[in-house]
Amino acid sequence: MLLLSKSANCQVGGFALASIAWVLCSISTGLPQWRVWYLNETVYTERTTAFVGMWRVCIYHQNSKTGSARVCHEYTYHDSFIPLDVRIVQHLLLISNMLGLIATVATIFALRNVYAGNAQKTDTYNPFVISAILNIVASIFVLLAVLFNYFSVIHKAGIAFPPSFHMPLYPPNQRIGIANVVASLCALMFLGSGIIFISYTSPMEKQVFPEI
Repeated sequence: MLLLSKSANCQVGGFALASIAWVLCSISTGLPQWRVWYLNETVYTERTTAFVGMWRVCIYHQNSKTGSARVCHEYTYHDSFIPLDVRIVQHLLLISNMLGLIATVATIFALRNVYAGNAQKTDTYNPFVISAILNIVASIFVLLAVLFNYFSVIHKAGIAFPPSFHMPLYPPNQRIGIANVVASLCALMFLGSGIIFISYTSPMEKQVFPEI
């Protein structure tokens, strides 16, 4: 931890890490590949794959003659057919995105104050504490979203899509999608940036405990 707190240069790295985490959080929120449903897997029909996301479902019809065709249907948390687990993940991801954005802005102000010498001259003051807390909370929320989706897939939870979507209530087979991997990486980056920010040591503290 002491290696991380030698100067604010580490916090610049934490800012870069948090910025990437926020971008990944935004990307994972919009990705449809949270759940992968395999439909019509028999020897008599063409294989159909559906990517079920938090805001849309995309159906890929694979045909040996015409290739693959994609049809996407969008929805919001106002739609009545959205189950509780999806609603929870939607809100967790939205809150995480907002926290990540606020933390990024707070980090910019903290870095400006540190490098401009405007930070408080007390040995206990950490100008990055707000950014650290927000990023750690965002990490927890993203991780909860990943776990909610994971357990929904493990328990083979279904979704009562409208008839116009041409989707079954329960797929014959489903698995975790790539969006879970992106979101998990995002959660780790948020957590790592939060640890870096909270490890900042002010110049006053370095004078009290000089290096040998």
